[in-house]
Amino acid sequence: MKKLLALALALTAVLSLTACGGSGSDIAEDGTFTPTKTVTWVCTSGAGGGSDIFTRKISDIMSAEGLVNGQTIVVSNETDGAGEVGRNKIATLKMNPDYNLLTFNSGDLMPMVTNTQNRSSNFRILAIMAVDKQLLFSCGSTAGKTDYAKAGGDLTDFGAAVEAAKNGTHIVVGGSKGDDIATYDALLEELGLTEEQMSYITYDSTGDAITAALGGNLDFVMSKPAAASQYVESGDLTPVLALSTEHFGGNLADAPTLSEIGDYADVEVPVWRGVAAPAAMSDAAVAFWTEALQKVSETEAWETEYLEPNQLISQYMNSADATAYVSAFEADYLAANGLS
Repeated sequence: MKKLLALALALTAVLSLTACGGSGSDIAEDGTFTPTKTVTWVCTSGAGGGSDIFTRKISDIMSAEGLVNGQTIVVSNETDGAGEVGRNKIATLKMNPDYNLLTFNSGDLMPMVTNTQNRSSNFRILAIMAVDKQLLFSCGSTAGKTDYAKAGGDLTDFGAAVEAAKNGTHIVVGGSKGDDIATYDALLEELGLTEEQMSYITYDSTGDAITAALGGNLDFVMSKPAAASQYVESGDLTPVLALSTEHFGGNLADAPTLSEIGDYADVEVPVWRGVAAPAAMSDAAVAFWTEALQKVSETEAWETEYLEPNQLISQYMNSADATAYVSAFEADYLAANGLS
């Protein structure tokens, strides 16, 4: 009976560990975690957008620099419910939580806290990596299908489009979710326009919005530099407005700020880009991933292959600092929008 009781207790302990994520065998006696199997990284934006580029660049650097013990990182683009399904899946994940990551930006947090009960405290915040900003771009497609395009409006002059909107011509802007919508709202307020005068079409990713612009379905598309620079280089997109208090560089340098096209204040909604994990992730795994992400932020590849070409601002924060920063950002956003 004693042997049977001991066996039952041992089985109970094993089942308990499994219920908590099954990662105990990957935590060494000194309390450190080392991955020994495939890592899944959820990105709640479509392939080709800024979040997708961010995700894949970090995973590529982690693999190239040997930061994940030779394990494979699989990026999973999950856009159902405007990304809320994927975010909730990670927040509530119990099985193998140490092997699941989530791209988590300010543009993900804002709609999440507005439309769901999920909060940043439902995740482990692993790091903030960089800060991003947006621009508006036009596409000189001859297949223009909008009122402004049909009227022969100058697609390279956003100021002319604003005046056209005020005079009754419907202007169409497209972009992604979250921070793009917040930026559009701030722009509309500063311009003194209504949604009926300058409307916004939401896409699952910036890549999808750019595709719509290339098809002549939008007057202007909102994008961060990462997703749009290649199209500017090819001549398919023209930067027409820097949604920033200062000019961008490189092939985006010609885009004026809002104050330069009229009697307006500049508009910007900076976007922090970070990484989160399931709430059930172990402390040992949190320590491992936040350190791995710090190492990514210190590589030459991160600087020269991601930050510089995509014109982002480097801003690494470890798990503790990032958690405090995101919590404060969330509290400010909830208060400003009358949410709780």
